[in-house]
Amino acid sequence: MIAYVTVGADDLVCAKRFYSAFLPTLDYDLKEGPEGLSFTLPVPAGQTAVLPDFYVKPTFDGRPASAGNGAMIAFEARSQQQVRDLHSAALAAGGFDEGQPGFRDSYGAHFYVGYLRDPQGNKIALFSNDPEEPGREG
Repeated sequence: MIAYVTVGADDLVCAKRFYSAFLPTLDYDLKEGPEGLSFTLPVPAGQTAVLPDFYVKPTFDGRPASAGNGAMIAFEARSQQQVRDLHSAALAAGGFDEGQPGFRDSYGAHFYVGYLRDPQGNKIALFSNDPEEPGREG
């Protein structure tokens, strides 16, 4: 099981604006500290943590943060409409479009996804895969 994902950021203010545009809608809580931003899912009393956590931090070696080539973090939305709404909110909060929300021929008939880059260049996917919603034709 994946316990956490960390991305580097040189500008935590920009990163906070970007990730706060959609992660709270997906039920992530934000905690800020001197080590960076920690986005976690709430833990009901008496239960274990819901994973993975998502961290945005300055680099440990002090060199500039960089996006991994081929690396991507995907967050599941509740619906196709939520994918569109969160993609727009993230763009308005300083993100860059990497692929408008929609169906992709290479994925399943109900896999609806939009792609972004955060202000640091990390690739983010927002997707829904609900068989109760309309699917891709053909």
